[in-house]
Amino acid sequence: MGNSATNAIVFIITALAHLYLLVLLLRLLLPWMGANFRNPIAQAILRLTSPLVVPVRRVVPPIGRLDTATVIVAFAIQYLTIMLIAAIKAWPLGIVPIAVTAAVNLVTLTLRLFAYAIVVRVLLSWFAAATYNPATAIIDALTEPVLRPFRQLLPPMGGLDLSPLFAMLALFALSILISGLKMLPI
Repeated sequence: MGNSATNAIVFIITALAHLYLLVLLLRLLLPWMGANFRNPIAQAILRLTSPLVVPVRRVVPPIGRLDTATVIVAFAIQYLTIMLIAAIKAWPLGIVPIAVTAAVNLVTLTLRLFAYAIVVRVLLSWFAAATYNPATAIIDALTEPVLRPFRQLLPPMGGLDLSPLFAMLALFALSILISGLKMLPI
């Protein structure tokens, strides 16, 4: 198989895995952020992830507020994705490098999820400031705990809230820093 065909297959596998992982991460994060689970989007997240999470939850109980079943499923999907990509690219497979890379990828994906949710929140504040829909409620619940500390440090200047800018800078910088811990180039 040609290099470009391999790259295309790896891209498709990665994109599909990341889409599902984002839904799993939302399932993990929304209860911590105080989201309303009567929200239709939250209901859709639960429906999409329950077939994999609920059977694991029967075996692995939560630890405090941490939904360990969702964490295990997300880690397993990331681990299997990396294994599949390593097999396609004919890289040597090692349990520890794949596990470390999977954990680092999940953390960086979570940080990027927060950063992109902040971007969407800013854009929505410009174009649909006074409207309500289920998506804005989810985005507000997800981003408010991240933005709150930055708002305390940076009060609004002349009606301009710069806390999203500094929060995104911090999230992307932290993502870059953590990405350096990966043991595989995936």
